[in-house]
Amino acid sequence: MTHTIRAVLVGCGGISRTWLRGIADIEGLEIVGMVDLVEEAARGRADEFALSGAAVGTDLDTVLDRTNPEVVLNCTVPDAHLQVTLTALDHGCHVLGEKPLADSMDSARRMLAAAAQADRLFAVIQNRRYHAGIRRLTRFLRSGVLGTITAVDSDFYLGAHFGGFRDRMRHVLLLDMAIHTFDAARLIAGADPVSVYCKEWNPMGSWYDHDASAVAVFELSDRIVYTYRGSWCAEGMNTSWECDWRVIGTRGSVLWDGCEGFRAQVVASAGGFRSELRDVEVPPLDPADRIGAHAGQIADFVDCVRTGRVPETICTDNIHSLAMVFGAIESAGQGRVVEIGG
Repeated sequence: MTHTIRAVLVGCGGISRTWLRGIADIEGLEIVGMVDLVEEAARGRADEFALSGAAVGTDLDTVLDRTNPEVVLNCTVPDAHLQVTLTALDHGCHVLGEKPLADSMDSARRMLAAAAQADRLFAVIQNRRYHAGIRRLTRFLRSGVLGTITAVDSDFYLGAHFGGFRDRMRHVLLLDMAIHTFDAARLIAGADPVSVYCKEWNPMGSWYDHDASAVAVFELSDRIVYTYRGSWCAEGMNTSWECDWRVIGTRGSVLWDGCEGFRAQVVASAGGFRSELRDVEVPPLDPADRIGAHAGQIADFVDCVRTGRVPETICTDNIHSLAMVFGAIESAGQGRVVEIGG
């Protein structure tokens, strides 16, 4: 019989509800503690999800001592990720944290070093990796039908009227949303960042205080060029949350609209001014592919804890996605190409 994994959840704001809904369907995962700076928030979330047996508190050290869990689920704001992760690792816990990995590259490196020293898993929620469409696209590209990937393009345009802190936030697009797209681009391309040039701006009519639009050109490993265009204040003709994508290979190209729409063509005959092309099908989702958004990724992490398998979004890999965010911000601030290191 599979033993139950005991977990403490830290940070009981809005995103914790998404995590707890996913956890409800995961067999063998028990929430034994809830922690938040505001005790009423932790107690309210515990009551909402009928976690009457969970210890509730405002101090993570104290709750970890009381409950002795194997896993800490970190749903706190980015500024708190460093201290929560270091505390959890110091107690011998594996950690699964909300994106982004950290609030700075220095903090990220400290967390990676602590995870290595503790010999514990530390992974990051990148729930869009567990989207069925991204899995279909990635598997199609790995088949080699398009030849060698040379370029990846993504467009993200939404007129998002959040209200609240995002309207006041600096680098709101790059910090709050682009981490998803950059991580997806790494998965799709099978490559890591080398350098970036980025331009940020705040369009006329924007309801944001700071730059809410950006264009970035990344050089990835294997000489792949990845371009990102995005805006949080684009009214009309909105893309999906998953972006519009074009991937170009040496033998063809594929389009994905971020939903159910795929189109792909490959060279049927070359030699003329334009090659003759033929349509090819992007196969349906493979049953072996990992899907399920937050719930799917949390379940996969729990399985990794049980089996010793390394999570797909382990911190040592995910830091490359974070580096794309901070590289783009640095480039936009300095107006030049910035080299990216993990």
